[in-house]
Amino acid sequence: MSASPLSIWAVSDGRAGIQNQALGLAEAVARLTPATIEIKPVRWRPPFDRWPSALKTPAMLAPEAFDPRAVDEWPDLWIATGRATLPLSARVRDWSGGRTFTVQTQDPRWRNPAYDLIVAPAHDGLSGDNVFEIIGSPHRITPTALAAAAPAFAERIAALPHPRVAVMIGGRSKAFDLPQSHAALLADQIRAAVEAAGGSLLLTFSRRTPEAAKAVMAERLSSLPGWTWDGTGDNPLFAMLDAADHVLVTEDSANMATEAASTGKPVHILPMVALKPAGKFARLHADLAAHGAARPFDGALDAWSYEPLNETERAAHAVLEGMRAR
Repeated sequence: MSASPLSIWAVSDGRAGIQNQALGLAEAVARLTPATIEIKPVRWRPPFDRWPSALKTPAMLAPEAFDPRAVDEWPDLWIATGRATLPLSARVRDWSGGRTFTVQTQDPRWRNPAYDLIVAPAHDGLSGDNVFEIIGSPHRITPTALAAAAPAFAERIAALPHPRVAVMIGGRSKAFDLPQSHAALLADQIRAAVEAAGGSLLLTFSRRTPEAAKAVMAERLSSLPGWTWDGTGDNPLFAMLDAADHVLVTEDSANMATEAASTGKPVHILPMVALKPAGKFARLHADLAAHGAARPFDGALDAWSYEPLNETERAAHAVLEGMRAR
């Protein structure tokens, strides 16, 4: 490491939930030491997208993707997230002549020794000399980022009555589903809790939320004061989390639960329809409960306090320590 600013590349396939892990960790490093950050998108041409990582070569990258063959100078630090990045991440040491410190978030499940550091969710149970475990996933949420987002949405939020309840709804995955009937049940429970508290609603859906579930929840919650974001315009999530007194989040997303727990506000976990044993999600929620951040939603908006989860910064310290040690 030199006295000049670190050069950091945040690498992902560009999807928000994936990119935010790499970029969030890069920003956390940059808060600890002077650094420049560049975002590098990795996308593969459709015929090759689902090929095994071992068979992919840079010649198979999509035209708009970052191409390692065009690199003149490699960065000090490569932080990558997601399956799409693995065929590149595992080769960065060789391509850079050992110059670049490579960090992969999540469990790569392929060539794990090829990375200098793996920042892995503790609920995945990954172990190894180059593994650093954190609760949940890296992300971009900080008190400063939330406060900075608030003014742009103040006209929609500032007049809403307290307690303000931010609700983050996920959708179908390998482990969970959100059929219309269950979405209706959740909506009725949420409406009853907000009405009983005399509060207001700040509702967002993910790209995975089924349209039928989205429609029934929006309709059944429409009588509450508040704002249901329809997906158009700038994403108000940070402003909603800043304004919220409580956060309700469906159990299907490690990212959403971790982000919510970083606010220091009570996090209520909403149940979904399980398609298989909860496994790692149950372990994550147990970790969040042990931290004092999260509890299962029981229909009441009970309040409690805890130290906001700050695992992204802890991981950033580990990255810098690893770079210094090398």
